[in-house]
Amino acid sequence: MIHPRDALQLSLRAITAHRLRSFLTLLGIAVGIAAVILLTSIGEGIHRFVLAEFTQFGTNVISVAPGKTRTSGHSPTGIPTSVRPLTLDDARALEHLPHITGMTATVWGNSEINANGRLRRTTINGVSAQMLKVFSIKVRSGQFLPAEDAEHARAFLVLGAKLKEELFGAENPLGARVRVGTLQFRVIGVLEAKGQFLGIDLDDAAYIPTGRALELYNRDGVMKIDLSYEEGVPAAAVSARVIATLKARHGREDFTITTQEDMLRTLSNILDVLTMAVGALGSISLLVGGVGIVTIMTIAVTERTGEIGLLVALGAPRRTILGLFLGEAIALSALGGLLGLLLGMGLAQSIHLLVPALPVHTPLSFVVLAEGIAILIGLLAGVLPARRAARLDAVEALRAE
Repeated sequence: MIHPRDALQLSLRAITAHRLRSFLTLLGIAVGIAAVILLTSIGEGIHRFVLAEFTQFGTNVISVAPGKTRTSGHSPTGIPTSVRPLTLDDARALEHLPHITGMTATVWGNSEINANGRLRRTTINGVSAQMLKVFSIKVRSGQFLPAEDAEHARAFLVLGAKLKEELFGAENPLGARVRVGTLQFRVIGVLEAKGQFLGIDLDDAAYIPTGRALELYNRDGVMKIDLSYEEGVPAAAVSARVIATLKARHGREDFTITTQEDMLRTLSNILDVLTMAVGALGSISLLVGGVGIVTIMTIAVTERTGEIGLLVALGAPRRTILGLFLGEAIALSALGGLLGLLLGMGLAQSIHLLVPALPVHTPLSFVVLAEGIAILIGLLAGVLPARRAARLDAVEALRAE
């Protein structure tokens, strides 16, 4: 019976005896592992980045839009439809439901804004005073829209960070008069920069009271109502109260409820599939590496027929012969896996340094899984050659030598 330490030495000696051949074999596995690590790191980085973009506005948010999804709902371009609109009275009714911590009724459009001798066309958002609370936004200077009756709200305007720079540069805009379309407003605040969200520049916008936006765009209803609710309260329970309230007011369910929780869950599932897809794409290289191990191990069995015959003649059990060749295949793939991990993680970090905007993240679970896959490939690829070696007849093997 061969001692495990001797078996390990024999396997390592067989690998080092043909250094170039062994290196090229494990390089095939290394390239495959590196490809998997690199692609899944980019995929996971994008996954985290997109989820962070969504959650920067809070996770306890429910949106209500006019019209059921199957009836196409409200027009994304702001063009009125035949669907019954959501009113300011609807918004006020929802604001007073249990567990609701904030409400903003929104109307948006695109208009020219004239200020400080400069003219810009930008997005104008009609919102409620609690918008900051609902979407976790902060004011950089001045104040946000005051809590006033929507129908009699004063003509105040708050600037996004980028729009403030475009119109006023380094000047203080507070108190300045600006014209939006045919209406005049006074600037009372500037928001902190939020960046872009799914390609929409949130800072290149102005915010006015919902009632004034309805007047500006000649609408009789809001385009959506967003509600924030208490932490720990199930989204389904809050949604049920919202649906019951609006059905009682409208007589039927002619609106669509969307919870941030559902959106995040759906988005996360889609991104998980994307990460697995790019990982599977990289795994093609692993198959090539596996074929390389099968080829090399088959050649090794042929070259070492005499050695196998001698071991069998000396009384080595068949399972020992099987273990020797399987150990050699696993060692090759494990070393290739480690090399691939170093290569893949190094490339991922290099890409992140060269392109900081591209998010890259390599979870520890991916590292462990990749190395496990490399060892498994070595095990599977070495089975057939190892079985062939174990089944050799000692006399025939020695005669062949």
